[in-house]
Amino acid sequence: MSVSTQKKLEMLRTMLLARRFEETLTALCQQPDKIRGMMILATGQEAVGSGVCAALSPEDLILTNHRSHHHLLARGADPKALMAEIFGRRTGCNKGKSGTLHMAVPEVNALCTTTVVGGGLPIAAGMGFAQQYRQQDAVTVCFFGDGSTSEGSFHESLNLAGLWRLPVIYVCENNGYAAAQGYDEHTPIESLAARADAYGMPGERVDGNDAPAVFEATRRARERALAGEGPTLIECMTYRWRGHGEGDKQLYQPAEEIAAWKKRCPIDRLSAALCGAGELSAAELADMRSSATEIVTEAVRFAEESPWPEPEEALDDVWAA
Repeated sequence: MSVSTQKKLEMLRTMLLARRFEETLTALCQQPDKIRGMMILATGQEAVGSGVCAALSPEDLILTNHRSHHHLLARGADPKALMAEIFGRRTGCNKGKSGTLHMAVPEVNALCTTTVVGGGLPIAAGMGFAQQYRQQDAVTVCFFGDGSTSEGSFHESLNLAGLWRLPVIYVCENNGYAAAQGYDEHTPIESLAARADAYGMPGERVDGNDAPAVFEATRRARERALAGEGPTLIECMTYRWRGHGEGDKQLYQPAEEIAAWKKRCPIDRLSAALCGAGELSAAELADMRSSATEIVTEAVRFAEESPWPEPEEALDDVWAA
């Protein structure tokens, strides 16, 4: 089944928005006291979030990790609320309490961001079980990095999901590094998708810089899950252009490696394909880029003008037995 022009344009828009959003965060992090705390970006990986989320329905759930911005934007989260949350303001999606690394956006069914490596995997199994138990026509998607596959939570969660045929799509963003460790320093096998065999589920490796390919893999996995055929592991081969965090000088990443992957930019790839097929003009592409810039500029303005939470609000929304 071919991907429609409408879907490809949708994915390009969300990738452009995510790229501009994170480029702006990179610049803001270089300004003293503008944004506090650790900033972890997914620049260069935008095709994964855009491709996956374009294949989902509004009822589906997603769990994300510390590189969450492109997932949340592709899912339809309000850029202003995300930016305000990153700034720690009361108007943020979590009232300024989560910051950049722990955002949840329930209104778009993005229920959790966890920075615990592999922490989202068992939660996804629980969410998938709830969907199955309630006989819901929906799936759960769990995003995680290649480093998570060395955690016990990965193996335990996939084993249970395979056993119970849970409607979960496990999306591994294999960007070549687990923090500062290269892939071959933490994993002895060539393909992480091959690990799916041990848990009775399909495993598929796709080009994570090809948004339509990611979309198609997710669509197939979703159809299987809704048919009661259980989970799927999708390994998306991609690359992060930035360090593990904005304080990381990337001394372990060869400059030529970074340059080579930048030539495989997912945005350039999809826009070139659309323009080459006559589905997008240069003027329309320029308008899309301009629109993304305007949206992000407005998000920054909104965040900077928003109030800080009051100290007494620290105890609001805290659950206690």
